[in-house]
Amino acid sequence: MVHMNTAETSRIRVLVVDDHELVRVGLRAVLERYPHLQLVGEAANAAEGVQLALQLKPDVILMDVRMPDGNGFDVCRQLRQKNLDSRVLFLTSYSDDEVLEQVVMVEADGFLLKDVHPDELVAAIEKVHAGQSILDPAVTRRVFEQLRRGASSHSPTPLDHLSAQEKRVLALVAEGKTNKEIGLALGLSDKTVKNYLANAMEKLQINRRSQAAALYVKHFGPQHRS
Repeated sequence: MVHMNTAETSRIRVLVVDDHELVRVGLRAVLERYPHLQLVGEAANAAEGVQLALQLKPDVILMDVRMPDGNGFDVCRQLRQKNLDSRVLFLTSYSDDEVLEQVVMVEADGFLLKDVHPDELVAAIEKVHAGQSILDPAVTRRVFEQLRRGASSHSPTPLDHLSAQEKRVLALVAEGKTNKEIGLALGLSDKTVKNYLANAMEKLQINRRSQAAALYVKHFGPQHRS
């Protein structure tokens, strides 16, 4: 467990939770190249991840999925139960479709595969810090292809209860757009977009943008627009 103690407060504070030292070293090297990012700590297992997250309250947590003493989803679930507001971005080597469902279940803010380019990782950190959601295109593309193959035998989904406009808003949320960007795309005010999103999330019984985005991608694919 490594705790970086620094007086800097204006940067995006990042905690890394990964049991592979090589991965932690690589992430450390990447983060140190960007002055607006601050690595505040490193945890080598799930227990340390929970401890450091609650102690440091970072802005963003880069979380591994599988660890010797548990998994990142359990860590995220514990942190949500303790009302920690840190954004959680999963970094994983596993492109299982189940990852998408778990992201929804534990209220994470997104996930990326570990072969992501450093610049894309930094952009993802910035986006989740700003309240957007990140879904790895490699996984969402495969989910979309599976959905297309099964499109001829459509079965009911939770999104069937949404209005056409609510689906349009969710489609743009799934693309990582902000409320302002969604408003510009649909010709709506920020407040109206917020209301549509709130209504959709209430119908879906979720409370995070990342859950809404993941659900939309799972059922419609990232390129679908109603």
